[in-house]
Amino acid sequence: MTEPGDGDAPADLQLTSAEWSMWQAFRNGSTCDLHIGDPARDDPHGQHLWGAERRVRARVVALLLLDGPPAQPGRVSALKITGAYITDTLDVAGGAIKPFVELRDCRFEAEVVLPESRFTTLRLVNCAIPRVEAARLQTEGDLHLPRCVVQSGIRLTDAHIGTDLMLNQTVVHKDRQGRSIMADGLTVTQDLQAEMLESYGELSLRGATIGVSLSLRGSRLSNPFGRRALNAPQLTVERTLYLTAAGLANSPFSSSATPPYGTVHTPSRGTRVQRFECEGGMRLDDGRFGDAVDFEHARFIMESDQELSLRRIQTPELRFLGERPQRGRVILSGARVVNLVDKSASWPGLGGLWMAGFAYETLIPRGHFPLSLRLQWVAAATPEYAPEPYEMLAASLRTTGEDSDAREVLLAKQRRRRETLPLAAKAWGFLQDWTVAYGYRPGRAAVWMAILWAIGTIYFSMSPPPPLKTGEAPPWNPYLYSLDLLLPVIDLNQSAAWKPGGGAQWAAAVLILAGWVLATTVAAGASRLLRRQ
Repeated sequence: MTEPGDGDAPADLQLTSAEWSMWQAFRNGSTCDLHIGDPARDDPHGQHLWGAERRVRARVVALLLLDGPPAQPGRVSALKITGAYITDTLDVAGGAIKPFVELRDCRFEAEVVLPESRFTTLRLVNCAIPRVEAARLQTEGDLHLPRCVVQSGIRLTDAHIGTDLMLNQTVVHKDRQGRSIMADGLTVTQDLQAEMLESYGELSLRGATIGVSLSLRGSRLSNPFGRRALNAPQLTVERTLYLTAAGLANSPFSSSATPPYGTVHTPSRGTRVQRFECEGGMRLDDGRFGDAVDFEHARFIMESDQELSLRRIQTPELRFLGERPQRGRVILSGARVVNLVDKSASWPGLGGLWMAGFAYETLIPRGHFPLSLRLQWVAAATPEYAPEPYEMLAASLRTTGEDSDAREVLLAKQRRRRETLPLAAKAWGFLQDWTVAYGYRPGRAAVWMAILWAIGTIYFSMSPPPPLKTGEAPPWNPYLYSLDLLLPVIDLNQSAAWKPGGGAQWAAAVLILAGWVLATTVAAGASRLLRRQ
């Protein structure tokens, strides 16, 4: 390198004119602009070849980053390049890079190799890159890769980003292992913004930790090469995971400008939007989300053997407001949420929803979601009878004061259970349902008692039985006699004083049996209600 205080490049480098401009710009912290002024020819993703006037060698770039010349007096050195074609492999693995780095509209001939390197801030904006290899990369500030096209994947395994990671409008194709972005164990101190990202392969975020929010608004994840388009078990997001739509009209994405380095909000009504779309399975098992998981307007395109898996996730709010998946399964087994915000049109049908052990406290439906559809929702999740989803729904309804609806849910549970019973128990269940709806509609018992009492009174008025002992029977009263037969516990001192025979004996037996059936059914229903209170 040069002598201390000498800002000239070593003679053996033989800098080209483009490299000399870059060298001088580095010293005074200005931008080296190698654009030619033709938008079509300046497009790094276009088909036009770039000439020698735009070529800079990767070894010269690495020299500036790792052991660059001192800044000019009163300036701060920084590597800012626009419109350059960087030849060979840019390799600064393990290096400590102190200058600010921003490369815009550049083409890279080979991969960018950054494993275990340390940057203050690194921005690659709208660049064409064969591959980014950055396992265990550390930055004090941001890592920005907006609008880049990466042909063979990005590797950020165990990387640590000091502030924000930005992948807005980036297009990433798969590597040899079929992964577009490999970021297992990634730590981002603030936001991870990957809005309107296009991923062709598996996006892997296993065990990643995001300090604020993770936004995939308007992104399109596609993995026809494997089972999952997003594989993120044990993901931790301190605030919200956004898998929602992004605005296209009147938004930063509608122009050619670089997206802002802040959050793009959910589009307002009337704004043209691009929804989040996932072609392939998604795995968020065991995730922790501090505020919410938001699926509003999301679209899932899955094969029959693929899943949107939310097993054992924990979040205060799950907003399941996307488009109904036509194939595949939605798995909520063991998940724990406080508020479930959903639409009836978002849930899959029979066999497409599993939610054994799914716990929620409050239901917040969007749009028309009556109890009949809610019961269909539970039935879709239980192709084979399971009591937990019914009991969870009843508990949620009771919490919000909808006791009558809670009883309807528990009645539906008994009817589903009846289908699994042997013939004799099933017949007894039908009788309980027909008479007093398993005790959840005790008013029916009073109606049946009144009807049977009236029938018994009329019959015994026409055919009074003889006294058991002459002269000892109380005055004959068909009303009290019929009521004494119907009430299985209370003794009105009537039934034991008379001796029915023939048809009257059969009529008395029917009233006694009916009274016991009604009483035991009402008692069983009351017991169930008390246990759940």
